[in-house]
Amino acid sequence: MFVRRLFYYWQFIAVVVLPAWLLVGASVFGVSGWMVLGSFFGGVLLGIGLLMVALLIYARKDVRAARAVSWADVGVLTLWHALIVALGFTASSSGLPVLVVVVGLAAFWFVIWEFYSAARARMREMLVVIEETARFGTVPAGGVQGSPQGSAPGAPKPPRFDSTADPAVIVIHEKSAEQ
Repeated sequence: MFVRRLFYYWQFIAVVVLPAWLLVGASVFGVSGWMVLGSFFGGVLLGIGLLMVALLIYARKDVRAARAVSWADVGVLTLWHALIVALGFTASSSGLPVLVVVVGLAAFWFVIWEFYSAARARMREMLVVIEETARFGTVPAGGVQGSPQGSAPGAPKPPRFDSTADPAVIVIHEKSAEQ
């Protein structure tokens, strides 16, 4: 859990640190002035990409609630960030920049897929609750995650739904003050 929480916070720090590392690495490891300028503009684009991925990860409710990314996110971010750090050490124009871009695009689409999957699962849970409420008039006994209603002993029983009643009539049962 510690590693997942560390990456939760690191992904936002990396938006600034990793592009800055590219600029510093290009300056320190002896490249021409034009390559430093190219590293600057590449770093800006990389920072935007890192921010987009971090915000998409943060957009998932389970990530925000736990304040920890998933293990799959840890793996993808580790690979991408390690390639970016390695890119800061290289002065030659090898295939590493292309690999960083390809892995960055893969990370983006992976995070989109995780976001979609999480939203789809939450929507299915909500549809089950809506269908059960429409069918029986109450939330199912198990409830929904985070639902205040549960099946604790001593809890008030949910109101019964009379299927023969007119759906246009709403009946509210009140308890007297003496009860």
